Amino acid sequence: MSVKKTPPRKNALGRGLSALLKDAPILKEQTSLNPIQEIHIDQIEVNPFQPRKDFEQATLQELSESIKLHGIIQPLTVRQLNKNSYQLIAGERRLQAAKMADLQNIPVYIRMANDQQMLEMALIENIQRENLNPIEIALSYQRLLTECKLKQEALGERVGKDRTTVNNYLRLLKLPPAIQVALRDQKISMGHARALINVKAIDTQLTMLKKILNEELSVRKVEALVRALTDGNKSQVGKKKKRDPQFEKAIQNLEDKLSSHFGTKVRIHTNTQKKGEVKIPFVSVEDLNRILEMLAI
Repeated sequence: MSVKKTPPRKNALGRGLSALLKDAPILKEQTSLNPIQEIHIDQIEVNPFQPRKDFEQATLQELSESIKLHGIIQPLTVRQLNKNSYQLIAGERRLQAAKMADLQNIPVYIRMANDQQMLEMALIENIQRENLNPIEIALSYQRLLTECKLKQEALGERVGKDRTTVNNYLRLLKLPPAIQVALRDQKISMGHARALINVKAIDTQLTMLKKILNEELSVRKVEALVRALTDGNKSQVGKKKKRDPQFEKAIQNLEDKLSSHFGTKVRIHTNTQKKGEVKIPFVSVEDLNRILEMLAI
């Protein structure tokens, strides 16, 4: 008789948060046979480091109805503050939905974590939500870099992304606020935004944003416009007006004559429009007076 193997349970926390939780040990009171405990819902304080403060009520209500039928499938993660008080690390939506469902006791993992670990865990759980927009993800990445003092390589490991992907999100924060808002509100896609990053002038970026919105341009069309703009700027640089060699030679001869006349190295600076300035240096007040006398001033 063959024994049917139970498939391994899929980790719903995501690679980054799981890695963090491994660093935050379970309290000694919890045995390896029973790592999950049930505690009263009123003993749990909300996470002060939770990056997201607003939750869509419709989805919370759906989750609450599911909890009424099936209970909480994925336990919350908390840290113990004292004997009868805990603070939420991960599971804000589940906690709010459980309260809506009038649950009294809920399953939890109890971990030990300091404030920085709390912030880090909350941010990473926030990042791994499916409904975050690119700007929310980018801001969370930035907070992990600045407030949690993570390097980009370590951040990538935490969230399960390569450095290039992390950098692409962070670059979005360099865009003007109007473009960030359009991306946040899903008026443009991340592909549109990434194309606009390659435009150096802010006013040109904003003009192109209006064009995207008014004409409903595809990402490929915007990329083509940006390439054309970049290639056009390069060609303009290559079309700089060449200097007149005869004029340059005449200026050099004049510099030599003036230097000989005033007894100091005179410089004549000109541009392609044959405009410029004459510089006569002096080394002291007496030297300046000598030059002024020669100029009859």
